[in-house]
Order: sequence, then structure tokens, then C-alpha cells
Amino acid sequence: MLLDRYDRQILDLLQREGRISNQDLADRVSLSPSACLRRVRALEESGLITGYRALLDARRLGFSLTALVHISMDRHTPERFAHFESEIAKIGEVLECLLITGQSADYQLKVVVADMDAYQELLLQRITRIAGVSGVHTSFVLRRVVDKTALPVS
Repeated sequence: MLLDRYDRQILDLLQREGRISNQDLADRVSLSPSACLRRVRALEESGLITGYRALLDARRLGFSLTALVHISMDRHTPERFAHFESEIAKIGEVLECLLITGQSADYQLKVVVADMDAYQELLLQRITRIAGVSGVHTSFVLRRVVDKTALPVS
């Protein structure tokens, strides 16, 4: 899909203000409400807009510890990776799972937990019990320096 300046403005605003009304969105990008709505629907249908979500405050929900976990696998087979990925997707504390290169690990997880005890439980009782996990290295987040979800579309 070819994006013009209106589409880019719409995408940028929706990423930052997902609850903006169509009327306000149309006003901000200088389009009529009907033209703006047509563009938003086209962006949704094209798959560029994949959904709308509320961003929650992890600390207020009791998740005060964020960890980046590097996982090494014992064998590099499609079946082993598929099994790991299906099992890790079932763990609610895992916010992100990335298959990576350039490290001694195969995967990087971003997890949130209440505290170190909860992390220990997650690691020892759930993550390391997944068949194929042969190594784990964890880094704990001290502070979020940049924490955004918006892609640079402008």
C-alpha cells in the first residue's frame, strides 16, 4: 500500500492517541470525517493497523521487576524451536519473545514479574522445564530510558 502524507499523519496520531475520535482525527489531519474514516478503514483492511490496545502501568498492577532473558537451545531444529515457541507463548509473564542472532542465545524474552521470588519461580518451574532449553542468562532492567510503541511513520 502506498502511503501519502494523510495516511502517515493518521497512523502517527492513532499510534499516540488510539482513542481519538474520528472527528478529532479528521480535524487534526485536515480531512473531512468521511474521507478520514475511509482512510482508517483502508489502513485496517491492508493490515497496516493490526489492532488497538490499552497500555497498562505494570508497576501499579504489581509487576515491579522486568527482565531480559536470553535462552539457548540444545538443538537447532524446526521442531525444537516450534515446541519452545508454543510453550513460551502460554506464559502470561512473557511480554515478548524474539528469535535472535549475533548472541550466544537463540531467543530473547522480555518478562514482567512481581519480584525476585516470582522470577525464580517463573524461571525454575516453567521456563527451564521447556524441552530443549539448555542455557539461560538474565539481565534485570534498572530503568526504562526509552519506552515507546509508536513506529516512525512520518
